[in-house]
Amino acid sequence: MAVYGYCRVSTDRQADDGESLGTQQRTVEGYAMMQAMTVNRMFIERGVSGSKPLADRPEGAKLLDVLKPGDVVITAKLDRMFRSATDALNVCDRMKAEGISLHMIDLGGDVTGNGISKLVFTILSAVAEAERDRIRDRIKDVKADQKARHRYLGGTVPFGWKLGDDGELVPHAPEQAAICTMTELRKAGRSLRAIADQMKGEGFNLSHVGVKKITDAAGDRDSAAA
Repeated sequence: MAVYGYCRVSTDRQADDGESLGTQQRTVEGYAMMQAMTVNRMFIERGVSGSKPLADRPEGAKLLDVLKPGDVVITAKLDRMFRSATDALNVCDRMKAEGISLHMIDLGGDVTGNGISKLVFTILSAVAEAERDRIRDRIKDVKADQKARHRYLGGTVPFGWKLGDDGELVPHAPEQAAICTMTELRKAGRSLRAIADQMKGEGFNLSHVGVKKITDAAGDRDSAAA
């Protein structure tokens, strides 16, 4: 039987602050000692997000690869090993089927062999995943609000706009005028290539694909405003 510890921090800074690797290692080693076990190897995951499945993390993959029936895995907290309920339950079920014990200290011990711990483990895994979904939704809402207020979200500044001193996108007058011209030309039946050629003559280096994207976006904004 081999005993393995697993520790993870999601950022390099956490390696020294907050939920530090040192704290996790001492917790795992102390728990093993209380259970009359010795940790044979510690798998330490640095700067890896918990949203990644365990098998897709460098150290997580190594851990899963070395496990044999009768082995024991110890981690300090549920969220150090898992953030996805699906991944958590799949790994837990695999370990249980192969006779491997998974101990989560914050859940009271062996979640593969204790019915109550397994129930708590299932519930908390689902809660962790739900919280991650809520965070993702909040980020999406913030980005949508920033986009509606013409906040710059990174990448290429869209045609017709420029970056203001406060980080907001502000209208770029010459390009806004060009957008109006391109929109009117399309309404008049001019081809995209012909419009692109005219724009190049006016100093705007746009392809016919760029003309289509710009005028389609302008049309969408006009429809939304109406």
